[in-house]
Amino acid sequence: MREEEQLDGTEAGRRARFGALPERVRPQDLVEERPATPRDPARDAYDPDEWMVRYCL
Repeated sequence: MREEEQLDGTEAGRRARFGALPERVRPQDLVEERPATPRDPARDAYDPDEWMVRYCL
């Protein structure tokens, strides 16, 4: 009888600790989106006329 009471106590403790599943994690919360490289402002600063003047004249 005493062993059954101990099992019930152990089972109650286990249920109190593990009785419920954790909250579900949404797939949106698992992924973080960042650009691969930071945007380079000099990339859009190309001027073909400047290149012509600098290297061809």
